Amino acid sequence: MSPLEIVKAFYASDVANDADVISKFFHEDAELHWTSSQGFRVLNHNDLESFFSETRKAFENLRFEFTHLIESNSTVVTRHTLFGSAIEDSKNETALGHFSTIWEVKDGKLYRGYEISQPADESNSKSMASYSKK
Repeated sequence: MSPLEIVKAFYASDVANDADVISKFFHEDAELHWTSSQGFRVLNHNDLESFFSETRKAFENLRFEFTHLIESNSTVVTRHTLFGSAIEDSKNETALGHFSTIWEVKDGKLYRGYEISQPADESNSKSMASYSKK
């Protein structure tokens, strides 16, 4: 698979329910450099396992909606909104955050990620429209 196909497959997977998502898609030496509203942190393979384990406890469904997917050699850039349905309210999907991520793919897996995110503000129609599919 091409780097773009690998990134697309990761985001199309059942992230909220698949306990094997990290082993399937992330390189054993993976790192995610993430700047969010909570600050900066670097997540390694084990940290990502823990993060997605906690995510599976809280969400029944997660869905990613993209405005941009750009591939250049082994690098893929995404711009997307994450939507989720909490286990306590599975019938209602909420926009959770807006993300821009640069993924480096190595050996057919996600190797390095450089991500910036911010909470989604569904009350701001211009912001939400900026992240809507064109």
